[in-house]
Amino acid sequence: MKLTFYGAARAVTGSCFRLDTGGKSVLIDCGLQQGRDEIDNEQFPFNAAEIDYVLVTHAHIDHSGRLPLLVKKGFRGEIITTRLTAELLNIMLLDSAHIHEMEAQWENQKGKRAGREPKEPLYTAQDVLNCMKLVRTYDYNREFEIFGGLKGRFQDAGHLLGSAFIELWITEGDVTKKIVFSGDIGNINQPIIRDPTYIKEADYVVSESTYGNRYHEGEGEYIEGLAEILDETFAKGGNVIIPAFAVGRTQELLYFFREIKKRGLVRSKPDFDVYVDSPLARRATEIFSGDLTGYMDEEAKALVLDGECMLCFPNLRLTETTDESRALNDDMTPKVIISASGMCDAGRIRHHLKHNLWRSECAVVFVGYQAEGSLGRMLLDGVKKVKLFGEEIAVKARIVNFKGMSAHADLEGLKGWVSAYNPKPKHVFVVHGYEEAIDNYVDTLRNMGVDAHAPEFSEVYDLRTNTILSPGFTPEKKKPAEPESPVFAELRRMGEMLLEVIFRNKGVANKDLRQFTKEIKALIAKWDR
Repeated sequence: MKLTFYGAARAVTGSCFRLDTGGKSVLIDCGLQQGRDEIDNEQFPFNAAEIDYVLVTHAHIDHSGRLPLLVKKGFRGEIITTRLTAELLNIMLLDSAHIHEMEAQWENQKGKRAGREPKEPLYTAQDVLNCMKLVRTYDYNREFEIFGGLKGRFQDAGHLLGSAFIELWITEGDVTKKIVFSGDIGNINQPIIRDPTYIKEADYVVSESTYGNRYHEGEGEYIEGLAEILDETFAKGGNVIIPAFAVGRTQELLYFFREIKKRGLVRSKPDFDVYVDSPLARRATEIFSGDLTGYMDEEAKALVLDGECMLCFPNLRLTETTDESRALNDDMTPKVIISASGMCDAGRIRHHLKHNLWRSECAVVFVGYQAEGSLGRMLLDGVKKVKLFGEEIAVKARIVNFKGMSAHADLEGLKGWVSAYNPKPKHVFVVHGYEEAIDNYVDTLRNMGVDAHAPEFSEVYDLRTNTILSPGFTPEKKKPAEPESPVFAELRRMGEMLLEVIFRNKGVANKDLRQFTKEIKALIAKWDR
């Protein structure tokens, strides 16, 4: 009964835990390491072919994003998850594969000229298709046997459509232990999905701690607050631009807009258009509009029973092509544009910001957390100018931080979820959080009388004897441990943008290229220190 921590150990992303029992090896999640957490996404600290099963809590890439790589490197077992997680995995992993393929193509364009060997993408669309062939699904609250000596059950985590807590019963000889993996614990009162399930008993719990030192702000009056922003902005003739994650948050917003239109809360332009400008969001919305039997909250269920579409309303437009996306900024009719990425660091949202940030009649509404160094955080911090696609843009639009919308439980929610266990678990492993959140939540649990600690990367724990077998270590990460300052983050983005400009100038007159090269050399000579 050995549990090894291979991801999200004193980190926020890359969730991956290995359970060894009965001669079998089981992974719980197989997530992509992102940003400061990245050690080496291309390599696993174990042989992929020796893993027999993978259990997936939910479809977010930091919990599932290396599944195709696992298959690429030799995994041939079963991937077990809920039905709707499987549907979301199919589109999200294909989207992730496309990004990896494009990144490899970009690197190879530069590498070929430098004489470097071609670089393979982390995985391809074909690897995703091979991965999805191995998926087996179960609905919530249904006990299933994984193999002799290991049983499982999914409970609703209330975090994302299909998200689950995983209950596992491990039997070796005459000893049975129960462990619960939280994945991500959801916030309460979210539209469409249900509140998190409270589990009553377990010997061990692996708990996330994303908001382990914070409480949500805002009072949850999302519909009225959004309607007020829309009304004021449309009355001035402006657009409302909403950077939002394509899966989950975008669909919540559509749910709110349906209610706003139904109640006639926007007087200045009641027939306003809402554009969802993200191919991934479009595909995710189709899943959210499909068969949600067994996954919806009571309010959503009542809508469906009444024959009402939860995410449908007049003048909802789902764009697909880049031409359709560009056309949105040619049309000066006031509208809502929801686009990704949620932190404004990539994707179509940057084009919409370029065309709307300088307009004082427009509004940019943030509906999710903005990380340090991201363009979204810079805008919230009150920056007066930003550079987008080589052009300096004045920030004159109204910037709104719509607090309170979060898919994660805050500290109060985390405490409530753990408090439901009676008796208390023998031990709680605290994972999946920033250092300060992890440490605060460990202290909070101990003050509640719960034995808890934050495992290190590769730590091995014996669940049978409740002891640490190997203490693990803090690995060297690819990114600096300290977050980038907003100024340095902007400099880095300018460097990436310079490369884009270079490639866009391919084929122009040699005289101009020589001048461009001379200017770059002068910059390097000045700043190379």
